[in-house]
Amino acid sequence: MIGPVNGCEPVTTSGVIALLNLQGQIDGLESQATAGRLTAGQWANLIDLLTLRGQVLGCIADAERAAALAEQFVYDTPTDGLAFLARARMRAAFHRFAAALADLDTAERLGWERAVLDAERAAIFQALGRYDEALALRRDAAKRRPDFATVNALAVLEAERGQVAEAERLFNAGRQCYQGVSPFPVAMLDFQRGLMWLAQGDLTAACVWFDAAQRRLPAYAPALGHLAEVEAALGEREAAITRLRPLAMSSDDPDYAAHLAGLLNEIGQAQESRQWRARAAARYDELMARHPAAFADHAAEFWLTTGGDAKKAFQLAQQNLEFRQTPRAYTLFNQASLASANN
Repeated sequence: MIGPVNGCEPVTTSGVIALLNLQGQIDGLESQATAGRLTAGQWANLIDLLTLRGQVLGCIADAERAAALAEQFVYDTPTDGLAFLARARMRAAFHRFAAALADLDTAERLGWERAVLDAERAAIFQALGRYDEALALRRDAAKRRPDFATVNALAVLEAERGQVAEAERLFNAGRQCYQGVSPFPVAMLDFQRGLMWLAQGDLTAACVWFDAAQRRLPAYAPALGHLAEVEAALGEREAAITRLRPLAMSSDDPDYAAHLAGLLNEIGQAQESRQWRARAAARYDELMARHPAAFADHAAEFWLTTGGDAKKAFQLAQQNLEFRQTPRAYTLFNQASLASANN
């Protein structure tokens, strides 16, 4: 594992300033949208910016707003390939993969660039566990245009496939390609690198990259949440709880409340644990009612652990496996199946 090296790091805008600028851009575009003055390009940009803010802050409501805008975009401009591309991205974000692929096909018929569409197809194939198809598209893109986006997309895929040495080589190469000033792409890439090492069981390496991500982007909720996970795994429960509590309060993603409930229970804070558990349970049920494909895996994991309902966990894990056949989906299904049988 090679961590960030002083002097060789991409120089980017302050994460605090970048987030304020992002908020300003969104507010401006939302105002124009209300007045009915958005161009097609601005409409797509608003969808992308809302999605980005949602990813950074752990705000599912932003993703839902972006998805609603994408649907309206297609309704208003049914002959514009950009609208179908935007809707495909949002459908994929909520794991509506078949519908997303259909939108990409429509965008292609409307003349949209094949390379852009293939990048989206590769992301969907990866999410579905169709790694061979994703790998062919990612390698072709990186070969034709070896820039930050294509090289790092391939790195993330190799990391998910467990090809750690190749992923590390690509992560390093990708960082050297970065020519922008926004902290978002670099922080999100470092986060993915942390996920790779966490999956490998190397907590020290995972901590290095999650920390690098949150240092570049202090409000980056997923990085903060996984730092808390690493701290808890290292026995630093109080530190993890301190890190998780503000996330659980500010985010509408129930993962943070669920993890906080579990840690509080471990240190004997049963009453507060029950409060956060109830909050997480209600939110998972709410999200499952609206977006079952997108939240079946996290809901199953919750009921398997903190939620304490192995039967419900098994049903959700089975549902998740029907949606996509990834290694994580199989592992979760097997764990839930065993727990349900022993219950």
